[in-house]
Amino acid sequence: MTNVSNPAASRGSLNPDKSSKAILIIGALFFIFGFVTWMNSVLIPYLKLACELNNFESYLVAFAFYISYLVMAIPSAWLLKKTGFKNGMSFGLGIMAVGALIFIPAALSRTYILFLLGLFVQGTGLAVLQTASNPYITILGPPESAAKRISIMGICNKIAGAIAPIALGAIALKDVDGLKARLINMPLVEKTAELNQLAHRVITPYIAIVVILVILAILVSFSTLPEIDTDHEDEFVAAANTNKTSIFQFPHLLMGVFTLFLYVGVEVLAGDSIISYGASQGIPLSTAKFFTTCTLLGMIIGYITGIICIPKYFKQEQALKVSAVLGVVFSLCAIFTTGYLSVLFIALLGLANSLLWPAIWPLAIAGLGRFTKIGSSFMIMAIGGGALIPLAYGRLADAVNPTHAYWILVPCYLFILFYGIKGHTIGLNINQLSVAGNQQSLENQKPIADI
Repeated sequence: MTNVSNPAASRGSLNPDKSSKAILIIGALFFIFGFVTWMNSVLIPYLKLACELNNFESYLVAFAFYISYLVMAIPSAWLLKKTGFKNGMSFGLGIMAVGALIFIPAALSRTYILFLLGLFVQGTGLAVLQTASNPYITILGPPESAAKRISIMGICNKIAGAIAPIALGAIALKDVDGLKARLINMPLVEKTAELNQLAHRVITPYIAIVVILVILAILVSFSTLPEIDTDHEDEFVAAANTNKTSIFQFPHLLMGVFTLFLYVGVEVLAGDSIISYGASQGIPLSTAKFFTTCTLLGMIIGYITGIICIPKYFKQEQALKVSAVLGVVFSLCAIFTTGYLSVLFIALLGLANSLLWPAIWPLAIAGLGRFTKIGSSFMIMAIGGGALIPLAYGRLADAVNPTHAYWILVPCYLFILFYGIKGHTIGLNINQLSVAGNQQSLENQKPIADI
């Protein structure tokens, strides 16, 4: 995210037609983000079977993918400074294509470490794209309607995420319940042959993904996406930050980074674990493969609610607090129920999670001024929560059981609630809070279609 308090300067010479075309292109990129990201929910149970893994090992899928954000966010910001937004986005798509390509030798050899390498490379490409696209969509239109554009991009992301597990699951998890039953008493040689054949199922889908990503990289490279000036700073924010010399002098940002770390962790855990969790509850994988889609449909409903209601009917701080409380309630309900009902409450976490990203991000970067770029890189690094929290869940699931392992969610949501109540104001002065409040008031006057 980048400070957009000076919209005229930030937007440069963008006219409405160019802005609309740019938003369509970025929307397509967010669709790709969602499709690639949420395929992991199928890959976890799929690779657990194909590569004969335990729960902890299978959740290395999420770890390898999301840890790249933690490692590559600041290098991504440096790359974008050298290449500009448009070329950086094209480069990120190319990196993602390389990661998808690695899946082919991984599947041919049924080598888990190669699958993980491919996921890390894909995550690296996404880190570049996320570092570019999140501030880009914020600056691409009026600052007072930025939250609506972010929510619309979120809908693009989650619609793709809802489609991805169904599409990949139809191929990778086809008749897998019967295969699991047959493997129990199958001789080693036949078992190896069956598992090799199972591993080969992802080759064709990932070849298609490589082709699509390469085409998109070329199209973005030759597109009319404008470069945007991100260095302007509101005069009130600049005055408030006169004595600031380091990003570490903004406690509300540092707490926001940790809050986003927790949020991404619980979002990824809810989406990526639900298929395996359904299977642990005795639900066939042929049915469970649809559960991630249910989680993401909950997120889409939440995004639409946010677009309509924030800030007309309630503020983003209120959305953050209500969402965190719902997260605690749904987590406890999942822990203390069983079967389809327990799975339903995990799916409902999608609804609880939907407004957390749009609420946490603007609260965390409020008043950063000239420190916004490095602050944004820190926020992208926080996506690494999707690597560590699901992995911790996998360890707990092996040590205790998959249901009680969800206790890890409760303290995460409680801290998010604290940030919504108090944490986002720590260290901010009155001028910075008033600037944020004025922007929110302006947003209230804008129609939903003004993106």
